[in-house]
Amino acid sequence: MPATATPTVLTARALLLDMDGTLVDSDAVVERIWRRWAGRHGLDGDEVMKVVHGRQGHASMAVLLPERPVERNLADNARMLAEETADMDGVVEVPGAAAFLASLHGVPHALVTSADVALSTARMAAAGLPLPEVRVTAESVGASKPDPEGFLKGAAELGVDPADCVVFEDSGAGIAAGRAAGMRVVGVGTRAASHGPDVVVPDLTGVRVEPTGDGTIRLHLG
Repeated sequence: MPATATPTVLTARALLLDMDGTLVDSDAVVERIWRRWAGRHGLDGDEVMKVVHGRQGHASMAVLLPERPVERNLADNARMLAEETADMDGVVEVPGAAAFLASLHGVPHALVTSADVALSTARMAAAGLPLPEVRVTAESVGASKPDPEGFLKGAAELGVDPADCVVFEDSGAGIAAGRAAGMRVVGVGTRAASHGPDVVVPDLTGVRVEPTGDGTIRLHLG
């Protein structure tokens, strides 16, 4: 199915939701912190920003500084996570996120984020959003997006076949991870459009979830 912004209906049994850029607009703080990091390492901030969305910080560092030892990336990432968790200035919900999450009562769904527990908890709270009961965070996986591990773990925790899951994502790394997991992907926002999701929506205001009563969900998009 080509990516489209026209009204579309997808059928699923579970939804797997990225956080940053999908439920929470954290671009302001991500830009601040990663551009500072780029400056410290003599890297072009615009080029750095093309890499960091969707990945765990140490995975982004491995792409940007491929010769640097893993241990240094992990230590640097821990410092970055602490900075991000302390900085909630400008963190808000993606339009429609609160209503969308409220509509998922009784619908199998999980948060699948490259953030750790502390950062995901802080950002969801700053945006005024409830945390889904099932959460796959950085601590839960051995490999960052674009590896599909996080989405496959989310599906397994919900007891749903990957092919019956729909992913909501905004980043190239996240969309690639959803694809690699064998799932259909709804791209959220302008960043998603160039990365080949099945459907693109500008935000979550036009997404309607319709449980059918037989365990399936109809997603009305656009």
